[in-house]
Amino acid sequence: MKSLIKIILRAVARLAFRIRVQGDTSVFQAERLLIVANHESFLDGLLLGLFLPVNPVFVVHTGITQQWLFRRILSLADYIAVDPTSPMAMKKVIKLVESGRPVMIFPEGRITVTGSLMKVYEGPAFVAAKTGATLVPVRMDGATRSYFAYVSGKMPKRLFPKISISILPATRIAMPDAPSAKLRRRKAGEAMRRLMQEMIFASQPVQTLYSALMDATEIFGRGRRLLEDMKQIEYSYNDLLRMVLMLGRLVARVTSPDERVGLLLPNVAPTLSLIFGLTALRRVPAMLNYTAGTDGLQAACVAAQIRTIIASRAFVEQAKLADKLAGLKDVRIVYLEDLREQIWLTDKLWLIFYALRFPRAIEHPTTPEDPAVVLFTSGSEGKPKGVVLSHRALLSNIAQIRAVIDFSVDDKVLNAMPIFHSFGLTGGALLPVLTGANLFLYPTPLHYRVIPELAYDRGCTVLFGTSTFLGNYAKFANPYDFFRLRYVIAGAEKLSDEVRSLWFEKFGLRIFEGYGATETAPVLSVNTPMAYRTGTVGHLLPGIDYKLEPVPGIEGGGLLHVHGPNVMSGYLRFEKPGELEAPSSSMGEGWYSTGDIVSFDEDGYLKIVGRVKRFAKVAGEMVSLEVVEKMAVTASPNGAHAASTQADPQRGETIVLYTTDAALNRDGLLAAARDNGWPEIAVPRKIVRVDALPLLGTGKLDYVTLKTWAETAPGG
Repeated sequence: MKSLIKIILRAVARLAFRIRVQGDTSVFQAERLLIVANHESFLDGLLLGLFLPVNPVFVVHTGITQQWLFRRILSLADYIAVDPTSPMAMKKVIKLVESGRPVMIFPEGRITVTGSLMKVYEGPAFVAAKTGATLVPVRMDGATRSYFAYVSGKMPKRLFPKISISILPATRIAMPDAPSAKLRRRKAGEAMRRLMQEMIFASQPVQTLYSALMDATEIFGRGRRLLEDMKQIEYSYNDLLRMVLMLGRLVARVTSPDERVGLLLPNVAPTLSLIFGLTALRRVPAMLNYTAGTDGLQAACVAAQIRTIIASRAFVEQAKLADKLAGLKDVRIVYLEDLREQIWLTDKLWLIFYALRFPRAIEHPTTPEDPAVVLFTSGSEGKPKGVVLSHRALLSNIAQIRAVIDFSVDDKVLNAMPIFHSFGLTGGALLPVLTGANLFLYPTPLHYRVIPELAYDRGCTVLFGTSTFLGNYAKFANPYDFFRLRYVIAGAEKLSDEVRSLWFEKFGLRIFEGYGATETAPVLSVNTPMAYRTGTVGHLLPGIDYKLEPVPGIEGGGLLHVHGPNVMSGYLRFEKPGELEAPSSSMGEGWYSTGDIVSFDEDGYLKIVGRVKRFAKVAGEMVSLEVVEKMAVTASPNGAHAASTQADPQRGETIVLYTTDAALNRDGLLAAARDNGWPEIAVPRKIVRVDALPLLGTGKLDYVTLKTWAETAPGG
């Protein structure tokens, strides 16, 4: 009777939820088998019991068995009710696994209320480690959009959403080597959490930016309002789609397939629309840094062979870019205002009766490995290089971030980081749009008084910024301006201890520091609520492999090389225009050398020691310039400081410290070095007073200008 009921239920579920099972089912043939899955809804156990090729014993939370409906459903399968926080309960599960019965368990213990992975209990991990069982991760996706889920807020619910079940490769968790059972249990729990995050990431679909936008539009509904800029108009997914389709069509008329098209536009809705629209029609948007000088813009255009730049007359006038554009050679400037005047009746009919009805049909044949965007390095250490990022790289990085942080439809992101910057593009623009979160685009991060007021007025919950920008926001903000913020994420430069402390004292908020590079789309690691350690940049994201290369003269760290799906397709260099240089390092093809010296602690947290190029060799010893700057901040907390080097015939190199504090002297630096255990050789012999340090438009220090100052200074 039970088997007949299961056959009927399987047929009904397959029809109603369009169940798709993917992955290698042969992994279920192991002798000691422990199946782990994320927990999206009350449907999970039923669907897994119906569609997995084994008949496991379900380990369920005692709270579930108190509901009569689910007791009835559970009666169709073998189950054991346990409290996941109880070590004694886990002993029952251990005996069950050792007996040879397949066991199915939800490590989260409870159904998600965020739509993302929640707290992972240590008990299931300890079971896996203790028994040496074969672990099979299974990802449920889609059930959060059903009425059987707990996800609240703005997540649209459907009676029968499409649900997929992804079976991931089998693995094991070894019993951790630790002095106590408590510590072994904790380390096993950490291993299970990372495994679940890897599962969430690895089961993401491989697609293009435009198809990801189409999926988001279908999931959250065309009427969902999500995007706002300084025009103070709330754009829905349908409004965004209109702009994507029409702007893409207009620009396609003046460009060719596979052409790299320069975008010189601010953080506004049409800029984001053009990115999606151009990629849909197989053009590659090249995001130009409008804060760069004419030489920097020309170098970018040459490297990427940009023949056409899309700009806005209003923006060019407001940002005073006319002279820069006039200085560019062999480039055609096309203004959006002119393109809008070329919208004919046929275009409107095409949009209304075809494109909006069948938006997926307008995408030109494109693969996830094709170029999606070209970004440019900041030029802080030389000429800007074009960084080609594929659809796969951008979407992989978004999936990696989502696997470790619970962004949801209830969030509102305030993004003032420019979209021409990888941090502003991936984290600040693409991530919220493709995950259904609300987004407010602001054109500049430099309005330190305005941005806190915007965060308060718009009720923003997520803020991205550099240490420099976040420090200035905190200085001018009212303590209540950030009352709604859940996440403050810092990147692009090292987060200073002063900024971290200021935010915690004034707003009661932890800043989650991350680390990455334009070449990695950009995030490599980030601190999260589930894995946070002060002084580090968190764990590496799922799917990223790394190797450390020893550096002579530097102890306790190595040069970081990374490999993963978010690594760039390659460079476009000024010296070899249009020629793609695939990533490669001393570790092999496809590996990217970050140029950073890093170390990992025993729990896998990543700490940045410094950049290879930001070390000075003084009298044969390697000295970190970041240590010099930290020393200066300790001696003069209210000043701005930056270190560079100049050649020295006797000592190899001499450190030059630039500071805005006229009172800072070598005695103060020596005292700071003694108090904090820094070597005296790191104390700079030359201190130069400046009114302000040179900055790039992204807020980073301009080390090229700084190095020029040092080389042309007396004695250089």
